[in-house]
Amino acid sequence: MKFGKEFLSQMVPEWQDAYLDYNHLKAILAEVSISKQPKGSDVSGKLKRKVSLYRAFSGLTGRRHSPRKQDDAIITNIVQNGSEESYQSMFFMSSDRGGENEVVFFRRLDDEFNKVVRFYKKKVGELMEEAEELSTQMDILIALRIKVEKPDVAFEDLDEHVDLAGSAVSTVNSTNGSATDCVFEGRSRLETTQEVEMADDATSIGEVMEVKEPKSCCNKESRGAFQTIQERPASLDLLPHVRINISPETPVSTLKYMVASSKARLSYNKKELRNSEELMTRALIEFYQKLQVLKGYSFLNTLAVSKIMKKYDKITSRKASKAYLEMVDKSPLGSPTEVTRLIESVETAFIKHFANGNRRRGMDILRRKIRRERHGITFFSGFFFGCAVALVVAIVLVIHLRDVFESNGSSQFMDNIFPLYSLFGFIILHMLMYSGNIYFWRRYRINYSFMFGFKQGTELGHREVFFLSSGLAVLTLACVLSHMDMDMDPETKRFKIFTESIPLALLMAVLLIIFCPFDIIFRSSRFFLLRSTFHLVCAPFYKVTLEDFFLADQLTSQVQAFRSLEFYICYYGWGDFLRRTNTCAQSNIFEAFYFVVAIIPYWIRTLQCIRRLIEEKDVRHVFNGLKYFSTVIAVAMRTGNDLNMGMTWRTLAIVSSVIATISGTYWDIVCDWGLLRRNSRNPWLRDKLVISNNSVYFVAIVLNILLRLAWMQSVLGFREAPFIHRQALISIVAVLEIIRRGIWNFFRMENEHLNNVGKYRAFNSVPLPFDYDEMAR
Repeated sequence: MKFGKEFLSQMVPEWQDAYLDYNHLKAILAEVSISKQPKGSDVSGKLKRKVSLYRAFSGLTGRRHSPRKQDDAIITNIVQNGSEESYQSMFFMSSDRGGENEVVFFRRLDDEFNKVVRFYKKKVGELMEEAEELSTQMDILIALRIKVEKPDVAFEDLDEHVDLAGSAVSTVNSTNGSATDCVFEGRSRLETTQEVEMADDATSIGEVMEVKEPKSCCNKESRGAFQTIQERPASLDLLPHVRINISPETPVSTLKYMVASSKARLSYNKKELRNSEELMTRALIEFYQKLQVLKGYSFLNTLAVSKIMKKYDKITSRKASKAYLEMVDKSPLGSPTEVTRLIESVETAFIKHFANGNRRRGMDILRRKIRRERHGITFFSGFFFGCAVALVVAIVLVIHLRDVFESNGSSQFMDNIFPLYSLFGFIILHMLMYSGNIYFWRRYRINYSFMFGFKQGTELGHREVFFLSSGLAVLTLACVLSHMDMDMDPETKRFKIFTESIPLALLMAVLLIIFCPFDIIFRSSRFFLLRSTFHLVCAPFYKVTLEDFFLADQLTSQVQAFRSLEFYICYYGWGDFLRRTNTCAQSNIFEAFYFVVAIIPYWIRTLQCIRRLIEEKDVRHVFNGLKYFSTVIAVAMRTGNDLNMGMTWRTLAIVSSVIATISGTYWDIVCDWGLLRRNSRNPWLRDKLVISNNSVYFVAIVLNILLRLAWMQSVLGFREAPFIHRQALISIVAVLEIIRRGIWNFFRMENEHLNNVGKYRAFNSVPLPFDYDEMAR
């Protein structure tokens, strides 16, 4: 793989604009190469490649195109501009052929390198501040551990101190009053955070600190004194001033937040300690991964500078890379000592306090998990897809050869059996659309796993989702074929109860797989789905995250699936399924729930908008909530019209649906997709686009509008058309809505990703367990 592609593939997607623009520098070098050619020569592309190969070969053999020595082609300098440093190079061969292009190259390279250094220093500063805060949080957690394990310890009896400035660690023996001080200069507070063993026997401070004492301050006598000093928690005196952060993220915490203060005092119980440890673990893992990503950012950009300078040397036959790379090595980017030291400190603290000293276990938790591709998934995906196609062909042949729809029982089959199996068809189609979404998100480097908050290494790729959808398709189509064959075979007529129970058995099997507690069939993803679904059920008592409202939006396109579930209950609970008859349409309870299940997803989204309005104080959520509420009214009116409630319902359905369609279409295109910006660089789109072909966006806009008008078949009376059955038309409309949602998904996540890119937001914020008064420090 060429370095340019490898460089792009290893970028943090949200930091893409902060990386060295390698491709642009490479393009400038191409102009430099062309300008080096003799005047008047018409060099073809093939000849240019030969010249490039010759230069590369001459560089390997020590022969240069130009015989003169040019080690002093550039000089580098570090310029101090106030509190900031900038790195500059000066090119002295501008009078040579193509020299003006080389000047442009170095000017651009300096600008790019300074951009990278500024971004790196900014991120290092942010991480150092975060390290200070994490140090204080760790001090409090260590003290809380001792207080919970040893509740009889008094605050005034413990006077060990950890210097909050990170310059010194002082330890006082309360028994004899002696003190031993040791200064660790240049270290952050996270590195000097005391590591306390939760054991009955006291250990030496040297074992606890796990740092090497400098010879200048820690001699043999002082090290012996360390071994006699008992542990004292550094922050026990802070505990009376500490409060637990109670974020309104669960129904219970939300209610507490509404009726009481959001910050409660410590109660020193084990449950409180366990919750604090869980939050602190998440915070340290996130912080560690930030450090690793920043270290990778430093290495990747340094490597890019090295590669581009070597390419420059080959093209120009100069020796400029040595001088420039020396300047790079002197920069913060070339020697990331702060980040490396913080990484080591976090590893030491985490292994000691959260892995019981087991380094392998601690590092396994800290390190970023990489999802492994499985060849078996690809094989079985293709196998199931082929089986599904064969089953579809078999079903079509059975219907054609036995004239299923020409028989007397065809109407009963469409009214009673078709809605049962159509539920799985809607789910399969939605999964296929989601698989396509993942494929294109990855192709265009849209970081969907970060935005959805998937656990690292467990997120499903497009192959896994396609595998699940094709497997479910095979299972469903096999049940349909078996049902039709058993229904037509005279020998199986006597087993009618088994024949008519096939759809119910299929539904139970799918539900058992979803709720299966064993580690099979992507358990973490199934539980993630169940947890998000539970958040929707409890709306608005759960904090609204992107994955929650994204799932709620998916459910708004599965209204017909909810109605199919309702029909399952009615058909097998109160209907005569052995005779394929039901009285659901005549039941007032069924009609009432026919309304309710249709508006539940939209109502959930309305409640989520209210919750976000309370938390974020953003007026946009008011209009978004009104949009969903208008859809609730429109769906209710159309449902009333579907149940043949008269001309009044039809008029109300038309008016409400027009309002909901206009507001929904505007919000989709302008707010969710971020398009139709009049003054953008891409006319009527937006400034940044991940797809180079602008026509794709206009096609998506038109499709969104057209597919949103599918409701018109309901109010215009197309459901009574003689050429197609009512249930078939209902399913077609539901399929069109699922397809529209699949298109919406891609552009919605694209816009969210570009917003993260604009803010360089590559990590989630993790709440810290403690809040304290700064004066108490």
